[in-house]
Amino acid sequence: MNRREFSQALASAAAVAAAGAAGYAAAPPVEDPQGVSDAARHLYANSLILDCNSSPPVERLPLSQANLDLVRGSGINIIKLTLGGINDDFAHTVASIAQVQQLIELHPQYFTVVRNAADMARAQHEHRLGIILSFESVEMLGGQLSSFEVFRNLGVRVMQLSYNRTSPFAAGVMEPKAGVAIDVSHANPATTADVLASSSQPPVMTHAGCAAVHVHPRNKTDEQLRALAAKGGVVGIYDLPYLTPSPRQPTVDDYMAHLAHALEIAGEDHVGIGSDVGIAPLDISPAGMAETEHELKERRAAGLAAPEEDRPPYVVGLNTPRRLEIIADRLLKRGYSAGVTEKVLGANFARVLTQIWGG
Repeated sequence: MNRREFSQALASAAAVAAAGAAGYAAAPPVEDPQGVSDAARHLYANSLILDCNSSPPVERLPLSQANLDLVRGSGINIIKLTLGGINDDFAHTVASIAQVQQLIELHPQYFTVVRNAADMARAQHEHRLGIILSFESVEMLGGQLSSFEVFRNLGVRVMQLSYNRTSPFAAGVMEPKAGVAIDVSHANPATTADVLASSSQPPVMTHAGCAAVHVHPRNKTDEQLRALAAKGGVVGIYDLPYLTPSPRQPTVDDYMAHLAHALEIAGEDHVGIGSDVGIAPLDISPAGMAETEHELKERRAAGLAAPEEDRPPYVVGLNTPRRLEIIADRLLKRGYSAGVTEKVLGANFARVLTQIWGG
């Protein structure tokens, strides 16, 4: 299950859990990536691992032990999880938040909510997956700025101004309100420029690529990356097809080209990882690919698909729960220091979110 399907799965999970149904969809065994150096394994095991756009494997609650083992075996400490879908209203979004709380209630040894820096440290220390609640659209706000405080009090800590279409909020400039990070991953150039110019707190680009490596509306220009860094923000590089021209499926080498470029332009303190895919690997069997194609067709029909969204959402060589460990290995082998690699793995996003949230 990928990140985009998570909210839909939660919609039916509560009723199933209440009926006492067992988890299903056994996860594949978690295997260590091949060829990863001992240095990378050690660094990965001892660093804060924060993927700033991902999701746990959820189909029904409670989760199967296989899926719980997959989450813990991934080595990831924190994820930012998108809730509310693209068009969900206030009530549906509140229900989604409640269902995440139910996930945590059912599996308290494996999951916890993250509202502040102390929660991040606690999740890492206790070997639980910390979940940062976030939105990628604004429909759930109902056009009311007062809704920000409501959702902030419900644990939402990152919000976007719009998805792939315009919104009432993307036409103007909003300051981060009440300790909520503003994410401009999906914002167009004008909105991105307005936010970067006007915000008193660092905005973030939790999942994007580099336009200098491949020109695409979802990829950010060098000018935008420099402006983000000047504000103290962080960009996360994603595992999506937009890393390469259609129809070629991106590889880990393509991913590293974007990551290295971001490090060169924005600097080592302003780059992280926002995979934009679930912790579980994408099912690339014929049946899995058929399901993915169906989802892509639905997105195109709804007008939500981005250009070149004609390939499955994964990177060859990174389709594993331990993808961030592979990235760490590649960074070290390219000559980046352990310190820089640790920043990319999660320290940069942890720092900027702590600053925005106010500790």
